[in-house]
Amino acid sequence: MLLGYNTNGFAFHRLEDAIDIIARLGYRCVAITGEHHTLNPYDEDVAAQVAEVRRHLERVGLASVVETGARFLLDPLRKHYPKLLDRRGSGREKRLDFLRRCVDIAAGLESLAVSFWSGAVPAEQDDEAAFGLVADSCRRLSEYAAGKGLVLAFEPEPGMFVDTLAEFERLATAVDAENFRLTVDVGHLRCNESRPAGALIEQYAPRLANVHLDDMRRGVHDHLFFGEGEVDFSEIFAALNEIGFDGPACVELSRHSHNAVETATRAKQFLDGFV
Repeated sequence: MLLGYNTNGFAFHRLEDAIDIIARLGYRCVAITGEHHTLNPYDEDVAAQVAEVRRHLERVGLASVVETGARFLLDPLRKHYPKLLDRRGSGREKRLDFLRRCVDIAAGLESLAVSFWSGAVPAEQDDEAAFGLVADSCRRLSEYAAGKGLVLAFEPEPGMFVDTLAEFERLATAVDAENFRLTVDVGHLRCNESRPAGALIEQYAPRLANVHLDDMRRGVHDHLFFGEGEVDFSEIFAALNEIGFDGPACVELSRHSHNAVETATRAKQFLDGFV
């Protein structure tokens, strides 16, 4: 597999410096979260930025994934707004436009996948109506990404409308697209799933395109450094090795940016014990 690190854990670094550090530490992949200062999809010169970052990645030998979890890029007042299940058509279209722009960035970088999620259900919204909106949005995005030759990796997220692997499976059936695949956050397996993590990884192996690495406790959606939670990483990596997973597996510790270099160094040392 391609161990990597997410730039959301280097929020106070320039992108080029974060890429250099991640490569120097021995990672093989970088997950790039588009933000105000990091390949902002709305910058007028984003195509030129993408071309330069692609050359940079080639120089240092890193593969890439594009992540779409920017907190306040679309709405400076509300985190992760608007959403794919926004009842306002204008809101859904704004999120879809953002995701299409991220697909364009991924195509320019020759990234392995674009990772995204559903968003939380607005108050008083009917679940069946919300499901229809999410499925329609994912279907449209999958068609756009397929035209670029790209894989989408949907992430079930605690607290969001699609929050479990079972709900992802229901959504994937409705979307019915070959390039609509799965991001598994190993912390979420501990936080939100009732079955053993290893068994779930093996069950969803045919869909698995992207992995997020962090620690977590049962029922608490808080990304922790390895060893601070309850994730059994021996089980996780045994399952990933059993299915022959050779895709990106990136550390996601967005709240550790104040100590990014030390955290990324310690993370690599920890992960090297399993791969």
